[in-house]
Amino acid sequence: MILREAAPSLRQLAGWYPVVALTGPRQAGKTTLARYVFPDKPYASLEDADTRAFALTDPRRFLGQFPEGAILDEVQRAPELFSYLQTLVDASGGMGRFILTGSQQFGLTESITQSLAGRVGFLHLLPFTLTETRELWAGKSLEEVLWQGFYPPPRIPRNLDTHSRRSWTTIPEQAGQ
Repeated sequence: MILREAAPSLRQLAGWYPVVALTGPRQAGKTTLARYVFPDKPYASLEDADTRAFALTDPRRFLGQFPEGAILDEVQRAPELFSYLQTLVDASGGMGRFILTGSQQFGLTESITQSLAGRVGFLHLLPFTLTETRELWAGKSLEEVLWQGFYPPPRIPRNLDTHSRRSWTTIPEQAGQ
């Protein structure tokens, strides 16, 4: 795992707020960062249809599974939980209890802010920075760095040799032959 520069900020926010919302584009590493920084917190993905159905049909019981808090991943899939979270964190008073991750979507931040005003710290995570990935790029050309990009690689091999890249980029030219 590549150590993210945002890790200390995430820890700090969890010391200041009962809820931390970690937002950003898909595949920026939000889940990985949250699970790395808080390895002992239970984890629930609302991307999973069964988990989401449970959260939406019985939010009190769903959240009741996590008396000490949890990482709730892809929380934009169940915004109805925000009001229930407000009640829970107001009753407990503990900081860093819930870590919410979600892809930045229109209205997500507004929904969280309305329900959890004053109770939530926000951290927006972007793809890797040049500093975070410096070791990965050692000895590579600018073209190779730009081709790879700064998003974390998917869990499938992504090694394309130069010939494959060139072939892919010249397909339109070859189509008329």
